[in-house]
Amino acid sequence: MTIGRRTDDAAERRAQAAGIVDVGTRVRQATKWLAGWFLGRYRTGYYDLLAHGANAENRAHLLLRRARVAVAAGELELGLNMLNQAMAQLPDLHEAVEVRAETLDMLGDTVTARAEFDRHRRVNAGRRHAAPDRHYVLRHPRPRTDMLDYEVVVRRVKRRLFPLVAQGNLMLSLGHPAEALTYYDLALKLRTKSNEVVLMRACALSALGRHAEAITEFGKVLAVESDNADALNSRGIDHVALGHVERANADWNRQFELLSDDRAAGRGCLALRMADYERAIPEFDRAIARDPADLYWRHYHLTALRRLGREIAASDAGLCSSSRDAAWPTPLLALHSGKIEQADLLARADTPQRRAEAAFLLGVIALATDREAAMRWWREVVDMAPVDMIEYAAARNELARLGA
Repeated sequence: MTIGRRTDDAAERRAQAAGIVDVGTRVRQATKWLAGWFLGRYRTGYYDLLAHGANAENRAHLLLRRARVAVAAGELELGLNMLNQAMAQLPDLHEAVEVRAETLDMLGDTVTARAEFDRHRRVNAGRRHAAPDRHYVLRHPRPRTDMLDYEVVVRRVKRRLFPLVAQGNLMLSLGHPAEALTYYDLALKLRTKSNEVVLMRACALSALGRHAEAITEFGKVLAVESDNADALNSRGIDHVALGHVERANADWNRQFELLSDDRAAGRGCLALRMADYERAIPEFDRAIARDPADLYWRHYHLTALRRLGREIAASDAGLCSSSRDAAWPTPLLALHSGKIEQADLLARADTPQRRAEAAFLLGVIALATDREAAMRWWREVVDMAPVDMIEYAAARNELARLGA
């Protein structure tokens, strides 16, 4: 991020007058022209039908897309107004916070821009990427700035598979599965038997909550490639979402066997999804040795030890801070060592994902003395957590074993 960044239009015009126009300049000119054309369409209300009857989240994302086009076309005030509307719908829409900061910077309001960039960092810190047993696209979201560039390529190279799949992957990684599905469907019209596109289409269906359809599509992938670990992982998530716990575990067991030993974190997460704590402990031991700074691996390691009734080493307990300023997931570690109270932990769990993580751990702790309390915490996880969370699957497994 560079405060005070400006586009040197005067220098660009002088270069054009002298007949010196590099490829990068031509690309920027084409992008700006195309953005201006789209902006005209937006102004006529052509896309207003898309927002008709949409919920707040969909309206916010639509406004964000419009704002990007406006900013790319140089209509900064219009773009800022759209961003403000988007954030009125979803105040912590992290992509809108980032674009708003950039727009304010370009408008010369560097003080507010700096505060918005700081806000973006805080919002982003609360977002947790997909677990390491999941598909690469879901684990590594693409930068937001790629979006408009991909849209230009897709519209200029309409009958090529790669840009369609790339744009679909970008949309999926940024949490827009409905738009991703559109691109994958277009890609399959060009190449109907692309196993990778079928896989990604199924991932989009899964993210949309269309679990039965996704299971069918993952089955098609596995009929061609029976050892596709990503298909097994995602189909397991769809199975567990529908309550098919044994089928989910069968898929995850197979994936566990397929992952190499150097994927210790991924193998540990799979074992935890199945609530197989004996297998999880050595994997998280190796994950901690490889990446000692990742506090989640320590938290999961301690959770598995506690669930099996084993002693927590003093060296592990010493890492558990009780500071109220400590970033998540430090409060989870603090609970392991008794340095934070249950009420304080729940107060710090300020997102649905964090609440689910806290509730699962509280269930593990409660089980030793109060079976009903443990079941209540795990039912809360199932009721509120996203189905692709490790804690969701582990809670489903725990409840199934308890006959709930």
